[in-house]
Amino acid sequence: VSVLSIKANDPSGAGGIGCDSQAIASMGAHPCTVVTGALVRDTLDTLEFYPLSDDAVQQQALAVLQDIPIRAIKLGFLGSIENIRVCAELTNDYPELPVVAYLSGMAWWDSDLIDDYLDAYQELLLPQTTVLVGAYGLLWRWLLPEQATAHPPTPRDIAKAAGEKGVPFVLVTGIPSHNQHVENVLASADTIYGSGEFELFETEFIGAGDTLSAALTALLATDVPLSDATAEAMTYLDKCLEGGLRPGMGKTIPDRLFWVQADDDEEDDGEADGEDADAENDSPQRGGD
Repeated sequence: VSVLSIKANDPSGAGGIGCDSQAIASMGAHPCTVVTGALVRDTLDTLEFYPLSDDAVQQQALAVLQDIPIRAIKLGFLGSIENIRVCAELTNDYPELPVVAYLSGMAWWDSDLIDDYLDAYQELLLPQTTVLVGAYGLLWRWLLPEQATAHPPTPRDIAKAAGEKGVPFVLVTGIPSHNQHVENVLASADTIYGSGEFELFETEFIGAGDTLSAALTALLATDVPLSDATAEAMTYLDKCLEGGLRPGMGKTIPDRLFWVQADDDEEDDGEADGEDADAENDSPQRGGD
């Protein structure tokens, strides 16, 4: 089962193509990656972005789509209106494929570029999106800019606003809950399909939303029903955060390959148990008996 991820490269490994590849592979799918540009980013800040041309993005995607049977598409940061247009055309040409679009924060970018990018995203890409994933505050400000702060929107309110743009499902993350907990909610305009409450860790993460949306895409590619896929992806993310890495001087990165370390620990425990058993069998006391 193969999944196509279209997004920018992140040299820090916090997000970007490298993040998606690890998360998709962890869910048992094969990652195919199309790069939309290069972020200049460390584990603390995003400093710059250099987009690839729309032709370069299109040719990468077509080379994969015409060769490999893709089962789902994940969209991340695309970097330009031209690249949004290309991705809208590609997803329109493959309407049978689920499309998971993750909207990340772009506070580091020029405000005029952000506005133009989001306007094009709404018009061109949201009608092609199956599941829109994003942080509560970000989706609120984007989809319901007139909503009074005295009455914060519910996940269903956000889903209704997204539904008006053509998106059937929204996965809203980081909704403030209680006692240092946050809630993630999968909703449509009509109902809540699932939710999960998670305790906040005592560190600031970068790349969590990328991890969650990539895992969700891979699970949908393997025909796991959306509600079950969301629950499994959230459980996977929680374990990634629990084993988080701090490779640099900035924020903590989810350990998307935590399960590799777990397998190594189990092997070590098994070898130790075997050595203990051998030691007991070779002991003079047992031999004397």
